[in-house]
Amino acid sequence: MRAKDELVVGALRILKSEIQNAEIEKRSELTEEEAMKVIAKKVKQHKDSIESFKSGNRQDLVDHEEKQMAVLAKYLPQQMGEDQVREMVKAVISETGAGQNDFGKVMKEVLARAKGQTDGSVVSKIVKEELAS
Repeated sequence: MRAKDELVVGALRILKSEIQNAEIEKRSELTEEEAMKVIAKKVKQHKDSIESFKSGNRQDLVDHEEKQMAVLAKYLPQQMGEDQVREMVKAVISETGAGQNDFGKVMKEVLARAKGQTDGSVVSKIVKEELAS
């Protein structure tokens, strides 16, 4: 606030509001993991908005959303690379003996192990590729 960076202040105020709403809904304070889920949800909303604005040729709004998303992403755990996710998926498939029909089972286990360090869409894509091969 002292730096008078309105973009950062605005993004953090919205995040604070979302966290407070989640606490009201839960009727108690959020755990760190639950707060991370709220932040991840907001980042995903920004990604969706960016895609919509790109299709509408609104570069000004795309830039604004990307900057807000970058502010929030600082508060998320370090994201895993695609290679790390692929290795985790392969390990889960071999440990569980999963076949082509066990997509949900593999997804659930990988997301539980990743604990917010990767995006579900990336995991989904890799699980589909690995189960198909």
